Amino acid sequence: MRTLIPLAALILAAAPAVADTFEKVKIDAGASLFDTDCRRCHATDATDPSYGPPLENVLYRAAGSIEDYDYSIALEASGIVWTPAALRAWMEDNDGFMPGTKMRHVGIKDRTVQDFILAYLTSISTRDNTAIDQ
Repeated sequence: MRTLIPLAALILAAAPAVADTFEKVKIDAGASLFDTDCRRCHATDATDPSYGPPLENVLYRAAGSIEDYDYSIALEASGIVWTPAALRAWMEDNDGFMPGTKMRHVGIKDRTVQDFILAYLTSISTRDNTAIDQ
């Protein structure tokens, strides 16, 4: 029993480092998957030109809210806020989620791939859009 208590303390002390490492792995994998599946149309930074709207700070942002981007009427009028669940549904089947969208897309059905891309999008969403009046 005496050896179990120090061992348990060591494991508990290491848990945050393991969690941080796992989150970094998810973000790095998400960045790679984003580059493969999304970057051809979306920049992550508003200063980079892209066909689609930039995805920096996309979490909890109102859909269709980037100024000077020509959104579809369906998306602009949707009232959707980009929560993780909404982004996941969009990645999986944007045409089914939002009929009338202009975006051409091949669905990302694999939930692990979605998780990794969401981790990456979360990492580049540094502004708290939940405080913005949608």
